[in-house]
Amino acid sequence: MATSEITDDLPPEFAGRVSAATLKDGRALIVFDAAGLGEAERAAIERDITARLSARSDVNDVRVVMTAERKAPTLIAIGSGKGGVGKSTLTANLAIALARQGIRTGLVDADVYGPSQQVIFDAEDAKPDARDNRMIPVETKFGVRMLSMGQLVAPGRAIAWRGPMVGNALAQMIDAHWDAEDVILIDLPPGTGDVQLTMVQKYKPAGAILVSTPQDLALIDAARAGQFFDAAAVPVIGLVENMAGYACPHCGEVSDPFGKGGVEAAAQRLELPFLGRIPLDLAIRQGSDAGEPPAAGDSAQAEPFLSIAGKLAAWISARS
Repeated sequence: MATSEITDDLPPEFAGRVSAATLKDGRALIVFDAAGLGEAERAAIERDITARLSARSDVNDVRVVMTAERKAPTLIAIGSGKGGVGKSTLTANLAIALARQGIRTGLVDADVYGPSQQVIFDAEDAKPDARDNRMIPVETKFGVRMLSMGQLVAPGRAIAWRGPMVGNALAQMIDAHWDAEDVILIDLPPGTGDVQLTMVQKYKPAGAILVSTPQDLALIDAARAGQFFDAAAVPVIGLVENMAGYACPHCGEVSDPFGKGGVEAAAQRLELPFLGRIPLDLAIRQGSDAGEPPAAGDSAQAEPFLSIAGKLAAWISARS
């Protein structure tokens, strides 16, 4: 919908400060230049815009982005030494859990060769718009804006890029219009390759979380990833143990196909915080595949993600 059709509902004095206005699938986004305005005035304007646009029959959600006098969002990298340890699932649910705690959270799917966040967030058909040669992150129904290579290429298409092209893709996603976010989680590809090198050189994150299964081989690779961040002077916020214990849905007996407690022991050995463990739960996998991450609900599966998000939020608050 054209900008003028939305801004017609706003006071005339706002016209010079609205730099962008879009309405798509019932979601209205207003970008407002708040330079020179105090916190109380900014809050009043945001409430006014939200009330006016919410009164429209074709609007069911309103996001007002104040672009001036805002700190740059805090970048948090989520990494692993190897693939298949559930890093993307953790990142998605952690982002949603942070948003539920009132932290404006964005997500960059930097796993260029194997993007999956567009599936987890049920945003496969969403394509980012652009303004001033910068992408506008895609809105999701979970209150988390995101960008993923999976939204930029045809579904199922293989990406065969060399290092410079991968670095350029990462730059476009991180340099996007993240005007509304306090925190951006970066879902890294496994290992310590081109994406990781570009990130620490150009967009040094405030900290990193490492994800591993309790399996010995996964822990060895996670330790290498930790060494990479240590060498880049990026503090490791802590370790998360994923796929820790499987409860049989029939008898309730808990088994440990990938071992137990290995990540917590590794955290103690490396003198790093242990942030928590996520069980090997079929409901988590099914929810993520169906675009309904469990952290968005109130089930037992949401609890470990909310707990880890609380620890991350405390870490971010302590450094600000």
